[in-house]
Amino acid sequence: MDRCVVLVDAGYLLGAAASLLAGEPARSRITVDHAALIQGLRERAEADTEQPLLRIYWFDGAPDRVPQPEHRRLRVMPRVTVRLGALTRSDGRWAQKGVDAAMHAELTELARNRACSDVVLVTGDGDLLPGLMSAKEHGVAVHLWAVQAADGDYNQSEDLVAEADERRVLDRAWITRAVRAKETGGVCAPPPVPRPEIAAILSAPLPEAALAASAERASEAQAAAARDVTGAPAGQDTPDAPPAPGHKGVPTPKDLASLRAPGAGATHHAAQPPAPNATLRWSSDRGWVERGGPLGEPAETASLPTLAHLTSAEQRWADREEDITTVGGDPFEVGQVFARRWMERLPETVHLQKLSTMYPRIPHRIDGELLRYAARFGLLAHKDDQIDEHDRYAIRAGFWREIDVRAAAEHAPAGE
Repeated sequence: MDRCVVLVDAGYLLGAAASLLAGEPARSRITVDHAALIQGLRERAEADTEQPLLRIYWFDGAPDRVPQPEHRRLRVMPRVTVRLGALTRSDGRWAQKGVDAAMHAELTELARNRACSDVVLVTGDGDLLPGLMSAKEHGVAVHLWAVQAADGDYNQSEDLVAEADERRVLDRAWITRAVRAKETGGVCAPPPVPRPEIAAILSAPLPEAALAASAERASEAQAAAARDVTGAPAGQDTPDAPPAPGHKGVPTPKDLASLRAPGAGATHHAAQPPAPNATLRWSSDRGWVERGGPLGEPAETASLPTLAHLTSAEQRWADREEDITTVGGDPFEVGQVFARRWMERLPETVHLQKLSTMYPRIPHRIDGELLRYAARFGLLAHKDDQIDEHDRYAIRAGFWREIDVRAAAEHAPAGE
């Protein structure tokens, strides 16, 4: 058939673009306007082949083949099909698995079925050479596109270049229409500065009773450990007594758990009970909270509805469309989107007022739902099915920022 197909190895295209624009092949060093990139590929393919486009196949790797935010945006674009291979970590480096095989299979199948007259390959991997030769044998013209190399040399297999029917180079001017290097502030980028919202949450104090009880138990644990190690009575100087656990700003749940545990070398029969007014840093998930009600849920949070209970089937569909097309997957943004939807669907403002009094603790049911929502955006990727601690802080900071903005608007005098 007289039409063209574009097969894109995203690892090659974006890695080579990063090398060209940022000096290293890490895709984290660039930002990509995928809509503009797809449009540019389509226009260039139709101009070079003089045939209408049938489809663009986007081949990329993803952890456990779970689509990332960019993949979800790409696969709903017109004439775009996303094919995912695995992304695995070996010797500290990420590597794609199965992408080349998938490209080879697609290329061979298209040629065998005479689905197109021209194929554009955006890749540099010599493993595609057999597929390229097979396509040529079936009468398909193969166009090989390269990304301009940063050092002016080839960044493609020499054999692949030799077998292609037509060759083109996507130069810097073409690449920069859709790809930009991220600003680093110089060769040696400074360490990232936390957002003010995250810093505010991290600096939120625990109740005074909790801190006093924690300090008292830490002191007792230190004295017990010293007696066990040296045999000296409590209060006497010991040369190597272990230091009491300290806090960096606000304790995290892990810090609080370590305060509950017996001190080093101590032989307690049971951990000390939690302080009556102590709360977890983020959530009432486990420990260090006074639980009420028959199911152990605090009475003040039992009446708070979850987003799932507030969302109709039509809204759920619209939410999914918004997630795919407009939500970028930044942890802070994810928290904001979740909070906005929850607040907009609340039947009574009393729920919002009740939640605001719990800052910085998010009730467990809502917190768990928030983290499950965040997991849809690939925030579990590369982290052994656990969301990174900094990402969790950012998710919840975004949630509280949106709550704060809404609460401030609710209390603003009319006319302001």
